[in-house]
Amino acid sequence: MTSTTSPAPLLLPPPARAQAAGPPRSADPPDRRGPLRVPGALGAYTDSKGRRRELVAQRGSAGSVLVLDRDATRADVRLVAHLGSDEPRENAALVCRSYLQDARGAGPCCRRVTPADFETPPFGDDQQIEPEASAVPADARAVDRLDCCYRLEQLFTGMSIPELRWRRHPPERAGVRPHTVSVRDAIARLESYEPVRTLTRRALARHRADTEVSSTVLRVELRRIQQSPIVLNRRLREVVLATVEREGLSMSEIAIRCGRIKRDRCGNESGETSWLARRLGILPEGGRSTPTPWIHSDVLALVARRGLGISPREVELD
Repeated sequence: MTSTTSPAPLLLPPPARAQAAGPPRSADPPDRRGPLRVPGALGAYTDSKGRRRELVAQRGSAGSVLVLDRDATRADVRLVAHLGSDEPRENAALVCRSYLQDARGAGPCCRRVTPADFETPPFGDDQQIEPEASAVPADARAVDRLDCCYRLEQLFTGMSIPELRWRRHPPERAGVRPHTVSVRDAIARLESYEPVRTLTRRALARHRADTEVSSTVLRVELRRIQQSPIVLNRRLREVVLATVEREGLSMSEIAIRCGRIKRDRCGNESGETSWLARRLGILPEGGRSTPTPWIHSDVLALVARRGLGISPREVELD
């Protein structure tokens, strides 16, 4: 589940000039007349390394719009979303707002843009359902350990059409109202990619040509999960704990094998077990109250290969 990046800087084509729009048809809702406009700059943020990045929109194929995340030098340009020409005009801003919630303080979490992105229509990744998707029943329910249920619902969020989003429904006895969550949040709560990932793919395929329901934010959230190098750590945690119990291998020894060593005042060496426990989702990160369900794929590979002596594929969740 690692992202594919291109080492060479990419020179983007300049955005095409928008043609003058004719008089709007009175039958169309005010915010859906004509093609999606290209608003240019959408927003900005500072990543974890203190570098300024900006979100911009550029024209793509067949009147589509590409939402891009780029650095100040424009050498690192990432594809945030590819919007169809018939989508509501405010969708670019919705995508930007959703993306910035995760990007601030972290950095880009999507793949590099390629020249082909400017020459192909959007939604190519929604046209087919992967073969293993048939293993997930159409009526599959996503329920976490707290008995909260996750459902895809159409919400009215101030747009002219409803928006398709995931909603978290606490148990009725909790007396808490449902609230909207991202694909990433739902997967994190379940500590499993399924059935959220497959149900999202099916919904996007079903609504791909639907002009009465907006699925833009949902599509962007799914793409970020698919392309992000940050993956679930549950399977790695299970394998590490099973190995410790079965083979008597200590957490300290695994950390030492990974190059995470600490020394006491006398110079005695031991492994940084707290580092390993945080990566496995056993202890919370600094400043957090709960452990994280996520781990960078490079760190997962390090613990698997050097710490356990096995292939990373054996500890990756599908």
